[in-house]
Amino acid sequence: MTPAALAQAPVAPATPAPAPVPAPAPAQTTVERSAKGVAGKAIQVGVYLNVQPDCSSGPLPSIRLVTPPGNGTVSIKRGKISATNYKQCLALEVPGFIAFYQSKADFAGTDTVTLEVKFPQGRTELQRITINVGVGPAGQKI
Repeated sequence: MTPAALAQAPVAPATPAPAPVPAPAPAQTTVERSAKGVAGKAIQVGVYLNVQPDCSSGPLPSIRLVTPPGNGTVSIKRGKISATNYKQCLALEVPGFIAFYQSKADFAGTDTVTLEVKFPQGRTELQRITINVGVGPAGQKI
């Protein structure tokens, strides 16, 4: 066929590409946890890290406060986490996030906080943490 004949040759209508199938959303799980401590003092309520199969650190998860506590505050600090016999790792030191809860100084009772933790692999976890806050030891009076 000559180039002119090709230009006038009927063209079959293009069929639309099939619509992409959306990937299933990563599963979200809810985890119930608890912690306890004394009023007005920092209470560790979570440790978040990402250890690879070769015992090195991977990207850290992102953490978001979903439901704040009613009688205190939550803070997230970055630090080095040391552990022994974690998964297949005999000893390791990796960066991580540590979540702390601190109640009002005069609060005693139960408080609740919900954190959303998004892991780099796509998994999302809601952590509902119940904190039992007791009164600290009485101070010595002089």
